[in-house]
This record gives sequence, C-alpha cells and structure tokens, in this order.
Amino acid sequence: MNQHRIVVLGAGYAGAYVAGTLARRLSSRDVGITVVNAEPDFVQRLRLHQFAAGQEIAAPPLAEVFGGTGIDLRVARVTAVDPARRTVALEDGHGGVELGYDTLVDALGSHGADHGVPGVAEYAFDVSVRPSALRLRERLESLSARAGGGAGVLVVGDGLTGIETATEIAESRPGLAVTLLARGELGAALSAGAREHLRQGCARLGVTVLEHVTVEAVEADRVRCAGGAALASDATVWTAGFTAGPVASTSGLEVTEHGRIVVDRTMRSVTHPDIYAVGDCAYAIGDNGRPLPMSCASAGYTGRQATEAIVARLTGREVPNVKLDYHGNHISLGRRDGILQLVDGEARAKPTYVGGRKAARIKAGIVRMSLWGTEHPTFGMPKRKRRLASAPDAGNTVPAREEPPHMAENIWGVVHSGRPSSALAGDLSRRTKEEGTER
Repeated sequence: MNQHRIVVLGAGYAGAYVAGTLARRLSSRDVGITVVNAEPDFVQRLRLHQFAAGQEIAAPPLAEVFGGTGIDLRVARVTAVDPARRTVALEDGHGGVELGYDTLVDALGSHGADHGVPGVAEYAFDVSVRPSALRLRERLESLSARAGGGAGVLVVGDGLTGIETATEIAESRPGLAVTLLARGELGAALSAGAREHLRQGCARLGVTVLEHVTVEAVEADRVRCAGGAALASDATVWTAGFTAGPVASTSGLEVTEHGRIVVDRTMRSVTHPDIYAVGDCAYAIGDNGRPLPMSCASAGYTGRQATEAIVARLTGREVPNVKLDYHGNHISLGRRDGILQLVDGEARAKPTYVGGRKAARIKAGIVRMSLWGTEHPTFGMPKRKRRLASAPDAGNTVPAREEPPHMAENIWGVVHSGRPSSALAGDLSRRTKEEGTER
C-alpha cells in the first residue's frame, strides 16, 4: 500500500501538536507527514505582545523541533489549495511548487482584521504575526529613543489582545504615553471584581482608557473617531478583531464571514471530507453550543479532536468525541499582574476571579507548558504504532471518553475547582522564575 500523505498547514500551537501527535500514533511505514510553515522558527503567538514591547522571546527553530520525529518540514508560504486535485500550492522563495496530499489539516491560524476601516493596513501596527510585531517593536524602540520622550501610543481594541498589549508596552516602556481605546465599557465581559482589578491595573501602569470610542480612520499621525474627534498618535496598534486568511475561501471550502472553515464535530470540513481545520481557522461548536473562541485553549481542544478523528478513520476504528470546553480567559497585565476569569456553561463570567501575581504566575506556567509541548511534539512516542486499515472506514462518532488532560487543561481544572494544589502552584512558580518571566 502506498503511503498515506498527511499535510499540515501551519506550525503554530495547533499545527505542531497535530503533526507531532499523528507521528506518535501512526506507523511511518503507512503514513508520511509534512508540515508547511511560512517561517523557519516557532512563533509564540501568546507572547507576541511581549516581543513587540521589547522583550526577548524564545523562537525554537522548527528544524530542531521536528528533528528525529519523521516529520518533513517545508518552509514555504501557502498560496492555494486545490481540493479536486488534492494539492497545495506553495511559494518557497525560489518559485512556486505543488505538494500533494490525501489528508489535509489547515492550521494556518488568523491575523488582524481591519473591518474595512480606512488606513489600518497602511498605518497601523499589530501583534498577530511575528513580522508585524517586529515592525512595532522597532517603532517603539525609535520612539523611546527620542529626546524628551512623551511619544504617544494608541492601542485600538479592548479585547484580550488589546489589554495585554497596552499594559505590556506601558510597563516595558514607561517613557511612552499609552492610551487604550475601548469600543464599549472596558472589560465588559468580565465579572465586576475583575473589571475593577483591570481598571486598577491600567491606572497603576499609567494606561489612559477611553471608553465608547469608535475609530473611523487611521492616519499616519492620528486616528479619527466618530463624532469628529481626532487623537494624535506616534504609533497606532490595531487589535480590534481577527480573521482567517483567504486560502480556504478561495479554495471553495465553506467558511464564515471571517474566513473560518466550518467543520463538523470531528473538525472535518463540512464540504470537503479530506480536509480538517484546527485552531483559529476552525469554526467549531463547543459543548456549550457556542462557537469556540480564537484562543490557545481552543487550539488544543480542536487539535486533539482532529487527531483522534484522523487516527480512527485511517485505522478503521470508531471516531471518539473529545471534550470541547471553554473555561475562561487568562489575561496578563504586564509581568507582575494578571486576571484569570472563569466562565459558566453559557460563557458568562463567574463572580469570582483570580488576580494579581498568582494569576500572572499561572498564566506564565500555561505559556511555558505550551512552549514545552511544542518543543517536544512526539513526547512519549510509543514503540508500537497503529497501522492503517486496508480500507479505512469513515466511522461514526462515539461519546467522549476519559483521557489524561493536557497541562493547560489541568491548570484550568485546578483553578476552576477552587482548590489549587501546593505542588502545582510551586511547580508553576519555579518554572516561571527559571524562565525569567517575573522581573
């Protein structure tokens, strides 16, 4: 039997996990796995706001990450997918090439959405991908070096990325005047206590918050707002939402208005059964009946479900359903402060939250464990792997089964229970300090 060709597009948190897990569980005699990524290094997207603020962030070379795993790495940009021919068009800097597949996993993630606001593409910075975060970093360094200081930075968008970016820049570069523009009430989705903690954190760091502001245009040195107001800006950072890239939509897959691939419960495209989607580019419905948000946690859940489905279908087994939960959000407010906000089954904020250094340390632990997991994509690789069935069955799904949780899920479970163990807290604190995430 010829090798079954699995191609994974994107080597972020979701893509690296899927590729590594498939390599760990499927026989290399039957399956060949290729990962395509535009950059040669792993990008810690969870920490790009820190990178932009001037901090040094680890970027492990993907050649080392996948070295010895049997996974083939192609450093190239994906330009198109042809589902009819089962090929992917790539641009690797030396011209266009094609790569064939039998099973495709789209893990290309998302990037900033300008929502049609004039000037965003031309004048605004963002932290959704490393190249744009690098441009912002260079701009902030230039502003910090100005004689007299006092340069102004406007952060547009009060979602998690906007909050983290504004507070990180303010803490790392205290000579800059940082203003956060919120479309509504700051932290409206948080509990009352967490909202107050957020306001206090912004005040402590000197972040000016302007609420109920709608930006109508971005210009080189200012933003124009609804009502005629204009706000001067030496650097405008756009964090007002995210969207998936155009590859899926131009390839004929069913997508949402934001380009996310519509998938079934097993993360398979509803229109193209040979294609799976994981992470930010997947429009998946969670166990609470709501779409999973774009987040690192969702990348883990969707990636886990996709790998279970692919392995089961290729080996002739029933496809299990794994849990697709949404427990809450972890928000950093610089390196010494943070908020862990838990939510209920309807995705509404619970009254209680975790704040301060404890929340910052837990988030640092989650980020560190996410990096460690990516750096060891085939950790625990068994000596015996599953062979493919001669005629893989599409298979029906079966109820969720009990499995050991991932580290990030385990941390959230401990926080959710309200009984954090001293061993876990001690381990997170130790790892956080070892990695220098506390200053």
